[in-house]
Amino acid sequence: MIFLSGPRQVGKTTFAKELAKSYKNNLYFNWDIISNKKTLIQNPTFFEGVNRVDGSRPLVIFDEIHKYKNWKNYLKGIYDQFAAEYKFLVSGSGRLDLYQKGSDSLAGRYFWFHLFPLTVAELSKNRRKFSEFIKSPLNGFDLNDKASTRQVWSALLDIGGFPEPFVKGKKSFWTKWSGAYARQIIREDIRSISDIKNVDNMEVLFSLLPSKVGSPFSINNIAGDLQVAFDTVKNWLRLFDIFYLTFRISPWTSKIPRSILKEKKLYLFNYPEIQNAADRFENMVALELSRAIHTWNEYGYGRFALHYLRNKDKEEVDFLISEQNKPVLLVETKLSDDALAKNLANFQDILHIPAVQLVQKENVFKYLKNGQDKVLIVTAHQWLSSLP
Repeated sequence: MIFLSGPRQVGKTTFAKELAKSYKNNLYFNWDIISNKKTLIQNPTFFEGVNRVDGSRPLVIFDEIHKYKNWKNYLKGIYDQFAAEYKFLVSGSGRLDLYQKGSDSLAGRYFWFHLFPLTVAELSKNRRKFSEFIKSPLNGFDLNDKASTRQVWSALLDIGGFPEPFVKGKKSFWTKWSGAYARQIIREDIRSISDIKNVDNMEVLFSLLPSKVGSPFSINNIAGDLQVAFDTVKNWLRLFDIFYLTFRISPWTSKIPRSILKEKKLYLFNYPEIQNAADRFENMVALELSRAIHTWNEYGYGRFALHYLRNKDKEEVDFLISEQNKPVLLVETKLSDDALAKNLANFQDILHIPAVQLVQKENVFKYLKNGQDKVLIVTAHQWLSSLP
């Protein structure tokens, strides 16, 4: 089976229905549709009644099936019985591994893919081959027309990558859309599966997050501000991650003297909520890198992860990409400073891996030597637009 997950309103249903058009025999099921729900309960193998055009294997799409209490047992049963006769695509807005208790494991029965908000790489014409990128991440990236990628990047900066506001292209529409988005997820999706006693405080916590982006996140401090327990804030943050309101990255500690060990950095999927220009820019880059790393892992290219670097002297580099727990690439973000960042140079001296400094400033493209190592300083959308 294919599991497809991602933020609400990111386009999973649209994508699934478009994919279904390439199958002569297909069937779409949505747990949120009452008649569909009734059909499954009354006849669990209802898809056997699909009206076929020919003898090819049908594609059966289960949308939001994870809201069904026994969804894992159900999928396990139909997969074991019908895998040779049907193809199954399962999509959902909450993470599909949310409900673990009281059901059999689906291990070995599915591949998991994610759908992200639109990125400059997805919206650009040319992408690098992964093999070329991983061999030489600082070279061969300049494949797209700079004017085109600049325009796309500017639109993303203003209204983000969720399809509906992006296609509308109007800040006023994004403002109305965004005002209801998080509130709807918290009050409907999260509340429906969690015993949240104080939804108002949860909404207050989420409203504070845009000002916390890009810095190590102290749960203790937030818990004190909200006058709630540490474990309560920890659980709320976990739910924000589960429902793709936020994502977090951990510090990289190997070979880093006096590195911090625990505090994660937090980012938003709907990053136009961030008022600070430098923080919004960093969040955009974080989402581009996170999308790429998920893609590489899900295509089987390796086991990649995204981290950041910070020591107890408060020296920091925004991102580090690792593969099999080995550092691969350093990435720093700067709004307009196209001089080599001191912290980037210092951490590169320790790790001896390629480094790129992405700047929001236009028309920057420099190669610098840092001892025996190489640093690329470049306008962000030029490098990111060809990211595989």
